[in-house]
Amino acid sequence: MGTAEQTVEVVDLTETTIRELNQRLHDAADGGPQNWRITHPNGVHAIGAGINAPLEIDIDGHVGYYCAGMNKEANIRIHGSAGVGLAENIMSGTVIVDGDTSQSAAATGRGGLLVVRGNAAARCGISMKGVNIVVEGNVGHLSAFMAQKGALVVCGDAGEALGDSIYETHIYVRGSVAELGADCIEKDFKEFHTAELTGLLAEAGVDADPADFKRYGTARKLYNFNIDNADAY
Repeated sequence: MGTAEQTVEVVDLTETTIRELNQRLHDAADGGPQNWRITHPNGVHAIGAGINAPLEIDIDGHVGYYCAGMNKEANIRIHGSAGVGLAENIMSGTVIVDGDTSQSAAATGRGGLLVVRGNAAARCGISMKGVNIVVEGNVGHLSAFMAQKGALVVCGDAGEALGDSIYETHIYVRGSVAELGADCIEKDFKEFHTAELTGLLAEAGVDADPADFKRYGTARKLYNFNIDNADAY
């Protein structure tokens, strides 16, 4: 006996305001439609902000600032590129962008997974607090700045000041690094890190050999103020 096809709620943003859309997505947490398709986003800001339900959402096109901000539980797929602050402060769930993303992707993210099929601009993962990020292309300068927890996987190259003032986030880069930030150093792979990287690549659907990556992390010299390191603060 076949499984009944799930109904998909289609919202056209040329006919529905972003406020109305987001209210409907919030209301879905109380038993509304669980599968959504959003058409003609045309770079509108804040699509799907503040979702708190295990929704499945496909967005057909490019999105503006802060798409999927504060996401909790939802799985969101963007069939295009994204503006500043994609998945900012994500709590859980998955956000996948098929194209590129602008600055501060997954900034302050506390959980969940962000996958960028293209490139991520500056400050990707800034102050991340538990989110995992996989970027198939390159990341810009100051990525993982003050990153506290979670992992950043870069399958391409990384810009200047990578991991500046980093805490305990794990960074894996397959390509070149223009410059490491303050207190960020190259570190050895241990069995745990190989397993972590292998798992993240598989979860993100990326075909890459973990052996091709280098690992970077904190030197733990800036945890407490030391006058000898004053120039590094």
